[in-house]
Amino acid sequence: EGMTPPQRILFPPEICMVWQQIQRPGAGLRNLGSTCYINVVLQCLTYTPPLTNYLLSREHSRLCFQQGFCMMCIMEAHVRKVLRSTASAIWPRAVIRDLKFIGEEFKPDTAGDAFEFLCCALKAMQRACLSGSTNLDISSQSTTIVHQIFGGLLKSRVTCSSCQAVSDSYEAFLHILLDIKEASSLTAALKDFVTPKQLDGKNCFQCSKCEKKVTISKRLTVHHVPKVFTLCLERAADHTGKKISTLVEYPEHLDLLPYMSDTAGEPLLYSLYAVVVHSGDTCLDGHFFCYTKASNGLWYKMDDESVDNCGIHAVLRQQAYLLFYAR
Repeated sequence: EGMTPPQRILFPPEICMVWQQIQRPGAGLRNLGSTCYINVVLQCLTYTPPLTNYLLSREHSRLCFQQGFCMMCIMEAHVRKVLRSTASAIWPRAVIRDLKFIGEEFKPDTAGDAFEFLCCALKAMQRACLSGSTNLDISSQSTTIVHQIFGGLLKSRVTCSSCQAVSDSYEAFLHILLDIKEASSLTAALKDFVTPKQLDGKNCFQCSKCEKKVTISKRLTVHHVPKVFTLCLERAADHTGKKISTLVEYPEHLDLLPYMSDTAGEPLLYSLYAVVVHSGDTCLDGHFFCYTKASNGLWYKMDDESVDNCGIHAVLRQQAYLLFYAR
């Protein structure tokens, strides 16, 4: 609805959401200087069931003819190494070696941000999926394995305050950034995200019906849900690196229905499977660690080299930065 149908389907939408192989958690990841922000993202992606099912099938590498850097091939080799290793920790050397291809701003000896690395890693995986597929329309580009797992659709509805004319536009997303300045819980932050915002002054909008600059109401809603819903709780208070350290409550099970364009129907239930935590007084320093749910159904705290069993209560008490939910 509202979108041009894809001319090509690059990957079938029937994604297996349950683990195809049940095993103990894999190895921890050694820190190569200041690479904790990379380690947490790699671990969260490794414990994303539909992605790892696909990577372990080696379907990508069997068909990949890309010369040089390919993020999907790197992730495939990394996930196999983590889950098959008998060592307690491994070096994520291939990822660090090609760090500049994932994002020019990343350097192994310089601290970085986990959300920025996640965004760049998913973009690099998307580029790898599109390699060899030139001149594809936007809708077709949203049918890769990356978008079939992480991709959803946002609807932006603009309403003219003068004549009430409505204009809708749509945008694909792989993750959502949430403002938590006024929120004590994830559900409160999501409610604020879909609450209409009044835009006037410098943000005045030229209404095509009134043919004049008017105040508008703009509302974002989730129009099409992803299979994996990835959220970043924005902890940067401003550009100085000052951090919002508020404890934002988040549930183990999340219903996305109240935040949809159409709120009628059955609940859209998601289960938490990974959490990234940032510890430190400012956003410019500190340390990242994460909690992930392994294929055996148990939770583990993953802090660089260490992988320790823990309970769901410990997971839900954290000052979360990134949250990963699966349908």
